[in-house]
Amino acid sequence: MTPSKDISRLLEIMVALRDPQTGCPWDIVQDFESIKPYTIEEAYEVADAIERKDFDDLCDELGDLLLQVVFHARMAEEAGHFAFGDVVEAITAKMIRRHPHVFAVSEADSPDAVKQQWAEIKAAEKAARAARRKERGLDVDENKGLLDGVPRALPGLTEALKLQETAGRVGFDWGAAGPVLDKIEEEIGELREAMAAGNADEAAGELGDVIFALANLGRHLKTDPENALRGTNTKFRNRFAHVERRLAEAGKTPEQSNLDEMDGLWDEAKSLGIGKDRPA
Repeated sequence: MTPSKDISRLLEIMVALRDPQTGCPWDIVQDFESIKPYTIEEAYEVADAIERKDFDDLCDELGDLLLQVVFHARMAEEAGHFAFGDVVEAITAKMIRRHPHVFAVSEADSPDAVKQQWAEIKAAEKAARAARRKERGLDVDENKGLLDGVPRALPGLTEALKLQETAGRVGFDWGAAGPVLDKIEEEIGELREAMAAGNADEAAGELGDVIFALANLGRHLKTDPENALRGTNTKFRNRFAHVERRLAEAGKTPEQSNLDEMDGLWDEAKSLGIGKDRPA
């Protein structure tokens, strides 16, 4: 079998890998649950390649992520649920339906208007899907709350952002960043009190409240908190790498150094602008 730019070759490869008689022993025994962690991991590796601006890696990582889609679709087809073509048809139909300002007629003429339109269309789709499930005799939880549509499997900061955005659409939100800063200061005060009392469980809860409020501030500043934190992580990596390099020049390792010396080299990295542009 030879490589190809045609998606059908990738589908053929997956069929061959999953063949019960001649396929790969590892691929044959996988199921949705066992593959799920790899799907999440590949999505993060795509994000990492983007942040490093490494387009060779990005091409590879997008391929790995596409393989996850093909893998899940193949397992679904084997079980009689749906096939890869159904996945493609569903997403193309959804994109056309959710972009009437491009493919039909709509008055949405700004990013905010398009976002609001998207939410309204998505809500209508959800109601229609529930109706179809009821017609087919499938379970439909009619008592689901507004926030039940936010996946719990999201990274914590991303989940916080989605929860806040969803609640904000019905008016449960501050109108500006200022009150959010006040809330952060209030939560930090409560965290200090819990720490002073020596209550580890309460302190953990208050720390979560601080982080949740910080995520909300990011939303009001139109900054994704997950991306902001990842940017800081990259900055930390680059500055600490500078500390290690400078220590190595002196014939030392971090273990052979002390905090004062490493802190001085950290300040040196900051003065040199290392990490400001989040270089790869």
